[in-house]
Formats: sequence, C-alpha cells, structure tokens
Amino acid sequence: MKLYTLNKTQILPIGLCECWNFFSNPSNLEQITPPELGLKVKSETADKMYAGMIIEYDVTPLAGIKQTWVTEITQVDYLNYFIDEQRFGPYKFWHHQHKFKKLSDNTTQAIDIVNYSLPLDPVSRIINNLFISKQLNRIFEFRKQVLEKMFGSIPC
Repeated sequence: MKLYTLNKTQILPIGLCECWNFFSNPSNLEQITPPELGLKVKSETADKMYAGMIIEYDVTPLAGIKQTWVTEITQVDYLNYFIDEQRFGPYKFWHHQHKFKKLSDNTTQAIDIVNYSLPLDPVSRIINNLFISKQLNRIFEFRKQVLEKMFGSIPC
C-alpha cells in the first residue's frame, strides 16, 4: 500500500474562534468543495463537533458516479485541531488533520495534512499520478479561492 501526503496552509484574516467555527461545521464543506464533485451532507450534524461524530456525504468523485462517503471525527482539541477519517468511501485510507494556529487577534493559519492511499495498488500509483493528486490539489485551490472571497486574503 502506497501512502500519499498532501500539505496545504492558508492564512485567513479572521480570528481563531471564527475560523474554528467555520471549519468545524460539516455543513460548510459543501460551499468550499468544487460543485462538480456533487458533495452533499446527508446526515444531521450536531451543533458542536465531537470525537466519534459520524458524517455521511454523497460525492461524485469519478466520471459522474455517485458514491457515499462516511467519515468519523476521531479527535477534537477545541480551537487547535480536529481529525476526520474515512470509514467508507472512495479511498482505501483517508486521515485528514485540520490544524489552526492563532497568528494575531484577526489572523489565523489553517493547516491541512491529508494522508491517503488508494485501492488496487500498484495500479493506483499510476491513477494517483495522473488524476487523484491533481484532483486533490484542485479541490484545495478551489477552497482557497472561496475562502478568500468569503473572508479576504492577507497581502504579501
């Protein structure tokens, strides 16, 4: 099994609490996911994220084929990080760390570390290189652009 890692960081001009409240609300995932993936949250979610929370989505990752994706929130450290892991879905393994760091009262760094593997190794190595890694990078680039429109960006 080949394990891949994707690291993304974005600095947002919002406070830590606002950043946490946005990212820890699963219903916000739809608006920061490219529409062509057809992501829809199917399960009812609690007002507050907690370890053990199960979230069910519909997603269309490949060629218009709808799939159910089930994740579990396995760890939550309020205002610092939470981790979601796939229980059922398109990946053989999915572990996504969402970390948050207060840089100032009005600036927060959001860090994503995704570790994943695909079924059908070693054939999946070709599929990852040709498609999956590029798709994941596009998803995070889309998310970055949406978040900049919502919250603004930090000038260089």
